[in-house]
Amino acid sequence: MNVPGKQLTLFEEDNNEVNCKFCEIISGKIASEIVYSDEYFVAFLDYKPLFKGHTLLVPRKHFGDIYNMDDLTLQRMMKTVTLISMAVEKATMSDGTFIAINNKVSQSVPHVHVHIVPRKHKDGLKGFFWPRQSYAENEEKIYAGKIRSQIEALITGKA
Repeated sequence: MNVPGKQLTLFEEDNNEVNCKFCEIISGKIASEIVYSDEYFVAFLDYKPLFKGHTLLVPRKHFGDIYNMDDLTLQRMMKTVTLISMAVEKATMSDGTFIAINNKVSQSVPHVHVHIVPRKHKDGLKGFFWPRQSYAENEEKIYAGKIRSQIEALITGKA
C-alpha cells in the first residue's frame, strides 16, 4: 500500500505460488474458460457460479492479499474490473453486477481475485449466504464466448 512518499508493507508478503489453483489456471496447468487475458490479469468463469456468467479476475502475479499489491497494479485491476463488469452485464443481459474481493477471510484460493457476478432485480440473493449453480454441458463455453465477444466489442468501441 502506498502513502505519498512511502511504501508500506502491512503484512508479510505472501508469494506462495505452490499449489495455487489460480496460478495453475494462469499457467495453463488447469483448464478453465478464460474470457480475458492481458499481461497483468486473467479473467475466467467461476466453476461454481452464483449466477451463470460469474467471472473471476486474478492478477498474473501471485498476491495472497491486497495489502501487498502496489498502487499501479491495484489501479490496473479496477480498470480491468470495470471492463469485465460491463461485458458480463451485457453478455448475460443482467441489470447490473455485484463486485467483491475477499481479503484473507473467505478466500477459497489464497490468490487475490475479484468476483464479478451478474445480477438482476429480484434475483433472490439476500445477505451473504448464496447458493451456487452449475453449468449444463457446453453452457460454460457459451457464456464464456458471449463475455469474450462483449469484451472485444468494448475494447474496439463496437459495443
